[in-house]
Amino acid sequence: MKIIEVKEFGDPDVMELVERPAPLPATGQVVVKVEAVGVNPVETYIRAGTYPRLPDLPYTPGGNVSGTIYSCGPEVMQWQQGDRVYSAATISGGYGEMALCGTDQVFRLPENISFTQGAAIGVPAATAWRALFIRGRGKAGERLLIHGASGSVGQAAVQLAKDAGMVVFGTAGSEQGCSLVQELGAEAVNHNEQGYEDGLLRVTSGAGFDLILEMLANKNLETDLHLLAPRGRVIIIGSRGRIEIDPRLTMGKETEIRGLAVFNATHEEVVKTHTALLSAMERGILLPTVSQEMPLADAPLAHQRVMDDGKCGKIVLIP
Repeated sequence: MKIIEVKEFGDPDVMELVERPAPLPATGQVVVKVEAVGVNPVETYIRAGTYPRLPDLPYTPGGNVSGTIYSCGPEVMQWQQGDRVYSAATISGGYGEMALCGTDQVFRLPENISFTQGAAIGVPAATAWRALFIRGRGKAGERLLIHGASGSVGQAAVQLAKDAGMVVFGTAGSEQGCSLVQELGAEAVNHNEQGYEDGLLRVTSGAGFDLILEMLANKNLETDLHLLAPRGRVIIIGSRGRIEIDPRLTMGKETEIRGLAVFNATHEEVVKTHTALLSAMERGILLPTVSQEMPLADAPLAHQRVMDDGKCGKIVLIP
């Protein structure tokens, strides 16, 4: 089978397309025939060697695949060959024609969701749900700001929050992004326009937001603290560097800054999250947008594009 292999940390061109034997599942494992692979920003940090948790070399990137069960290890009863699935993580890595997964890493993909859409569930949608309802404690009637709502995590958050009865606002960095956010049912503001934060406060009559999901904390965190309502929470989903803030901004309104990393979820939280996501997919609430489909060999280019501003959906590799 063909896979992408990384033998040293570095720039995107360290990823190489190679031929390797197909994996064989052990007890409690399955092999997925991969139809689509979701590309996530965290995979670029790992490949570059800058992430806090790094795999042993060589390794195959990726944890989000969708496809069908190809084979099952001994004592695997819950899956059968041909079942449609998506993964939240893999054992072998996801950038390849086959992926080895634990049975607790794969979840049912309903028929109304395509394989390319399924590649946008495991990390992006799970991150959105965890940010909204586990780390963020969001509830119906609260005012929510998604700072960076046109990407794959942001879109899922809009859909899930609207379904939960929250009042949703989202920012994007382009006219196309704002249009997409509006189509999803949220009020949209261009965060590249000067004074956009004043406009956000005006639409809340100065009350601010109960919950903010932040995709680029190193740029926006201090602005978020100004935008929070009393006892509001900002959940940091993404950051690409350091930032200096005034801690006193959290004191007067007793606001909270909370970090998120989806791999920190407990087993109970994982089950709860993906049960909720399955329901949202089956009811037509959670419908990911795929912005680009690229061949597996173009993984280096995909790693460049996933870091570009203005993305409006998921970048997916096709083996």
